[in-house]
Amino acid sequence: MKPSASGKLMVNLNMSLSADFKLWEFVKSVTADQNGIKNLPNETETAHLRLLCQKILQPARKALGPLKISSGFRSAELNKLVGGAENSDHRLGYAADVIPYEAGTRKLAEWVVKNCPRFDQVILEFGTLQNPSWIHLSVAPRNRKQILRATYKNNRVVYTPIKL
Repeated sequence: MKPSASGKLMVNLNMSLSADFKLWEFVKSVTADQNGIKNLPNETETAHLRLLCQKILQPARKALGPLKISSGFRSAELNKLVGGAENSDHRLGYAADVIPYEAGTRKLAEWVVKNCPRFDQVILEFGTLQNPSWIHLSVAPRNRKQILRATYKNNRVVYTPIKL
């Protein structure tokens, strides 16, 4: 990131975060575009995204094939608009919601739990237990190793600890 002529920081969206991941994949958001929200991370948040790629996403991609980032970094404004938790790891660049192109979502979750010693959360979100809609992966420094399933109950999201 470098300052422009006006002194504002310019973000290189083609910046490599790892061998196969670029920054643009983590900031692209239809909701942000439709609402005129600049969804750009600062240097610290970008460093967190790089850590997420290096510790979880790049190894998973190498093992399981291409991964789609359905939700990555979220600015405060975007996070609020999509109903994200105020303290969401997406806000700080530590998390992404991921869908594998070639492997199943459950297989991705199982692979991360088994092969990535540094994870904070693996959340199997919605869908079914065997075929979640997507997997939330976090590398936040708490390193709690939480494995959860997200479902709706009475119009609220409920997180239940599970074993894989």
